[in-house]
Amino acid sequence: MEARVDTGVLSPFRHFSRAEWASLRADTPQPLTAEEISRLQGLNDRLSQDDIEEIYLPLSRLLSMYVGATQKLFRAMQKFLGPEEGGKKPYIIGVAGSVAVGKSTTSRVLQALLARWPNTPKVSLVTTDGFLLPNAVLQREELMQRKGFPESYDLPALLHFLTDVKAGKRPARAPVYSHFNYDVTPNETVEVDQPDILIVEGLNVLQTSRPPKDGKGIPFVSDFFDFKIYIDADEALLERWYVERFMRLRETAFRDPAAYFHRYAGISAREADATARGIWRTINLVNLRDNILPTRQRADLILSKGGDHQVEAVALRRL
Repeated sequence: MEARVDTGVLSPFRHFSRAEWASLRADTPQPLTAEEISRLQGLNDRLSQDDIEEIYLPLSRLLSMYVGATQKLFRAMQKFLGPEEGGKKPYIIGVAGSVAVGKSTTSRVLQALLARWPNTPKVSLVTTDGFLLPNAVLQREELMQRKGFPESYDLPALLHFLTDVKAGKRPARAPVYSHFNYDVTPNETVEVDQPDILIVEGLNVLQTSRPPKDGKGIPFVSDFFDFKIYIDADEALLERWYVERFMRLRETAFRDPAAYFHRYAGISAREADATARGIWRTINLVNLRDNILPTRQRADLILSKGGDHQVEAVALRRL
């Protein structure tokens, strides 16, 4: 007999409309200027004063509470166990979601807001793009058409980086990715030097794999996260945003002869639209359905977007 389960009743999340979530801002001040908001906005993304006040200020207030509570717990554990080797342990926030959903904008906004809390914490931001395998390796392994899929990342390097950060190693170093060259930049790294908060943004950062039967598997990337955010939107919207971004890049960055995708600058608008939709449906949509979307329920907070990149609803995992 098939079991019938009311998933609404059993949901581990509390659900908020935009207006309900906005009320949780309380008296949190708005520290960003219109110019700063414009700089934080990603290509083809949308970010307004209302978004900051109604979505991101309540979220930054919530995260500041989580960070403070975790710091108190850490100090209590130090008293219980004795001081650990290494420096301070950062609070790590993971931000996941599809290509073109606005992960980078959300991550930059959170970095800017969290760094302005009264204790002015040091907030660093790293994207997992830098941990993609170099194109030469992807080509050798016949993975160029799987770029962005879990198997296209240098997972051991990413796990070692997160281990160094959590251990308080200074500085920890992460590789740098160039979207202009569509490749990892050789011999270039970004230093993460004992931040109070580290934001890690990437497509598959919440993914797990099947647990090993002997219980001895390596950790997941998300095992290092203290708080996990997933940015959600319908597939049709994601495709539209991806195509719109591709068309804008065709008129801007792709024009540079040195750009990896310069070959798309000279094609017609109709050909560019067809190319973008083909890339979306054969690569990005497959990755979304197979690897990214299945991790949504692992998040602590889900931001659900509507047609104009505006967050319409928020789901927060119950304690």
